[in-house]
Amino acid sequence: MKLGEVSLLTNDVPRLANFYKALLGVENGSEDAIHQTILMEEPMLTVYNDGTVKTGNSQRMCVAFTVDDMDAAFAQVCALGAEVLETPTRRPWGAVNMSFLDPDGNIVYLRQLM
Repeated sequence: MKLGEVSLLTNDVPRLANFYKALLGVENGSEDAIHQTILMEEPMLTVYNDGTVKTGNSQRMCVAFTVDDMDAAFAQVCALGAEVLETPTRRPWGAVNMSFLDPDGNIVYLRQLM
């Protein structure tokens, strides 16, 4: 068994999808307001409005991405106006990690493996 998809549930699919398209440097050619696939390869990343109302205290999750260049990724996150929770920090196990909030308040981790 393998992970096939991570779906971010949201009230505003275009807003959240556009954030992740800009963050990941991908274009899916869609502005669909119900469902968008951001990453096509497994595990897939999708943004979906399942019809339920999301509030600031519900549907919380985090997602992590591995990057090749943390300095460039950090600059991109800042350019997107995301709220940075932790600036790039070297961890004892050798990785450099940072975290920020996406437009819906989900925690996103970036890591560069050293």
